[in-house]
Amino acid sequence: MAPKLSKSEKKINYDQKLCQLIDEYTQVLVAVADNVGSNQLQSIRRGLRGDSVGNVGLIFTKGDLKEVSEEVAKYKVGAPARVGLVAPIDVVVPPGNTGLDPSQTSFFQVLNIPTRLTRVLFEIITPVELIKKGEKVGSSEAALLSKLGIRPFSYGLVVLSVYDNGSVFSPEVLDLTEDDLIEKFALGVSMVTSLSLAIAYPTLAAAPHMFINAYKNVLAVAVATDYSFPQADKVKEYLADPSKFAVAAAPAAAAAAAADSGAAPAAAAAAKEEEKKDEPAEESDDDMGFSLFD
Repeated sequence: MAPKLSKSEKKINYDQKLCQLIDEYTQVLVAVADNVGSNQLQSIRRGLRGDSVGNVGLIFTKGDLKEVSEEVAKYKVGAPARVGLVAPIDVVVPPGNTGLDPSQTSFFQVLNIPTRLTRVLFEIITPVELIKKGEKVGSSEAALLSKLGIRPFSYGLVVLSVYDNGSVFSPEVLDLTEDDLIEKFALGVSMVTSLSLAIAYPTLAAAPHMFINAYKNVLAVAVATDYSFPQADKVKEYLADPSKFAVAAAPAAAAAAAADSGAAPAAAAAAKEEEKKDEPAEESDDDMGFSLFD
């Protein structure tokens, strides 16, 4: 028979085991085990067996953190409302027959629950919010829920923090999808762009906008003076003869009218072809229809 270890020896052994696990496993879920029974813990450990080490507070794993977290969440057990327990959720008693006879009148009277007798049994008339989240369960509430056979609470391991290769973060991060990451990245780029433009500091994100804004300024100067360059010549030409705008827009209008009136596809195609001929080369929305690189 092995000699019984002292408390200090047990602590030393535990510390050595903990350090060994931290060295071996680069990912850890920190979980809360309040109100979790030993049978639940054993079920969770069996479910994680293969790539994780199950314990009361720490789960060391070499598997995918999201999958391990979801596996842990599967193991929840319904529990009664015990006296003095802080309610983790609101408890609402639904309307309907309770199965209790008139001898149980005191429970309903103490809790001010509206009832009526139906075939010598009490029936709750409307939904009753019996306990609010964060409140302690009283003796009357606990007794009534027990008599009604309601087990309102469920408990399991709750992951509080995630450790991954030296970084500690909230478990909500595990629920992020690729779309969420893309959206957050796009928002970050937008903020960088806005800040760069506001302080006139060039960055890769703001450079295209800076070029376009500079082009607009140069174009405005060319239009207001005798100075010119190829792209500005097109603008000056349109400003000198505004009717050219109508000429350029006519093929598009004809194509739209042909489509609305159900004209033959050949006529619409011809209108589109004519439109292409009249359009200035290298048009784009970014440079207002006047290419910067002609």
